[in-house]
Amino acid sequence: MDGALIVVAKRPKPGFAKTRLCPPFTPEDAAEFYRCLMNDTMALAAKLNIADHTLAYTPPEALSYFQNMVPEGFRLVPQKGNNLGERLANALGYHFELGYKRVVIMNSDGPTLPLAHLEEAFSGLDRADITLGMGHDGGYYSIGMKQLQSELFQGISWSTERVIPQTIDICHRLQLKVHQLPEWYDVDVAADLDRLCSDLVQNPTLAPQTYAFLKVLGKV
Repeated sequence: MDGALIVVAKRPKPGFAKTRLCPPFTPEDAAEFYRCLMNDTMALAAKLNIADHTLAYTPPEALSYFQNMVPEGFRLVPQKGNNLGERLANALGYHFELGYKRVVIMNSDGPTLPLAHLEEAFSGLDRADITLGMGHDGGYYSIGMKQLQSELFQGISWSTERVIPQTIDICHRLQLKVHQLPEWYDVDVAADLDRLCSDLVQNPTLAPQTYAFLKVLGKV
């Protein structure tokens, strides 16, 4: 394989996971909800047969936790860096050092993402330098590249609606061609949860662990 797909994740911890969903969730339920999202997202990633798979996890001491949950065939790599930008750049750079020619990194809380969008994250690199998964909230759900472009992760206002515009501005400045993927959502706030519940009521198989958890709570 000349391509690698990296899923970034953190160990679910009450009070530190999906805090913008408290309420309606308790901190404990929010952490369990994120665990389900993460498992279903990894199951989605595992269906992509055109790339090798990695889970980039944090904190570094959570190795044994993630060893017990990743799908077969996933490489486990600890995240390194003092902020999100450094952690993303380091994870991408590590895989280019391993010899991969196309690397895509994605979030772990959007399990209903169509597999076709992930496939396009790689195929789009045939005609562009960067592929960008357009989030519904101004962030991106994935970014792919053919060589490390570390400047794309510097000076970014993370977790704001400015992430995509700032990233595209840097691409233009560096004369990098960007292929934008279709917009999709991850689950951060109550409106996202409502959309997720609606999608899962129509098709529970999109994210079966998440659906089962939400069903116990009476959300679906």
